[in-house]
Amino acid sequence: MSGRRTANGKTRMAEIAALAGVSKPTVSKVMNGQPGVAAATRERVERVIAERGYVRHSAARALSAGRAGSVNLVVKEIDNAYFSEIIRGVEETLERAGLSMVLTATHDEARRHRRWLARVVEHGTDGAILVLPDEHFAHLGELRRHGVPVALVDDRGESPPDVPSVGATNFAGGFAATEHLLSLGHRRIAMISGPAFKSTRERAAGYRTALQEAGIQPEPLLEKPGGFVAETGHGATRELLRLPDPPTAIFTGNDLQAMGVYRALYEAGLRAPDDVSVVGFDDLPFARLLTPALTTVRQPVREMGALATRMLLRVIAGEKLESARVELATSLIVRESSAPPRP
Repeated sequence: MSGRRTANGKTRMAEIAALAGVSKPTVSKVMNGQPGVAAATRERVERVIAERGYVRHSAARALSAGRAGSVNLVVKEIDNAYFSEIIRGVEETLERAGLSMVLTATHDEARRHRRWLARVVEHGTDGAILVLPDEHFAHLGELRRHGVPVALVDDRGESPPDVPSVGATNFAGGFAATEHLLSLGHRRIAMISGPAFKSTRERAAGYRTALQEAGIQPEPLLEKPGGFVAETGHGATRELLRLPDPPTAIFTGNDLQAMGVYRALYEAGLRAPDDVSVVGFDDLPFARLLTPALTTVRQPVREMGALATRMLLRVIAGEKLESARVELATSLIVRESSAPPRP
């Protein structure tokens, strides 16, 4: 008999009972830590649970019985406004559901990844929300083998179609940012992109498509890859300003890069938008506080975390999702950092 857990809690319990040669009420007592089960029987049931990769789901029971469970949230780092917004969305949603959040930051360290995964496998969890780049694929197989429901936020690769994931309309966002600059009269528009993630590729595709539809051939020299950090924005802008024909506008892959652009412009004796217009991506809380206030593409980051959490809780409760992949709409927020180019 297959050890694959099903969405139906009764079927799952029946499978354990059949494999252990006991009744379903006995399995229920073991899984809920109740007395009245002989030591040898309890050990046999526990062994079947461990061998078949079943994990006790206190969250599923909590949702139906009003008791508290917990969900793991794994992010790259916590001292980044992007991840902070996702954390807030997840935490607020779990709190309303009466559940607690267990937060882990991996800092891109393989050791931390392995340690977290081993802890989850050994002690169990009610569900996991991953906000990681490509390395989440290494986790997915192991987590699913142990019956842990998983949801992804800002999926940066090609996740399995049955894994709940929430992202944003990155292509539309890249297109809108570039189209806005084109509408102001800019023709030399550079893009500072990020790591080789799915979202990065989609934003760049939107940027190139907008240029092509305006009759402008994208120039490789005006596209600068890098990380989603201010340092990338700073270094890339310095390179762009050294070009024989520098850009009059820069579209960045995220708001942190835009901060680096501001710094590079300041060091060169320039400013936005008088000399170079700047458009970011994310609309993190600090974007409106910059000087000048940053024109940016709003990605509903907190809502992405909240929706992924709601989807995960539905899976834990045994409900069927209408769609495993959801993309929330991006929108252009025009502020002070973009203006027509100088004549």
